[in-house]
Amino acid sequence: MLDKTMTFKVSQDGEAEIRKNLKIIYDALVEKGYNPINQIVGYILSEDPTYITTYNNARSLIRHIDRDELLQVLVKSYLQV
Repeated sequence: MLDKTMTFKVSQDGEAEIRKNLKIIYDALVEKGYNPINQIVGYILSEDPTYITTYNNARSLIRHIDRDELLQVLVKSYLQV
C-alpha cells in the first residue's frame, strides 16, 4: 500500500473563493504598507496569522483558507494549468 500515490483536489468553487480572498488579503497588506508577497509566504511557511494584517478583516480571511488548498491554487496559477 505504500507505493500508491495519494491525490488532492480543490473544487472550482473553492478555488474561486480562495482567489477572491487572497486578493482582498493582498490589497489589505499593500494598503498598510507591507510587502504582500513576503507576508503571505511567511504565513504559508509558519501558519502564524500575525504575518497578515487585521486591516479589512484580512487575518480572519486567511485563517479560513486551508494552507494545502492555498498552495494548490498558487502552484496551479504559477504553472498556468
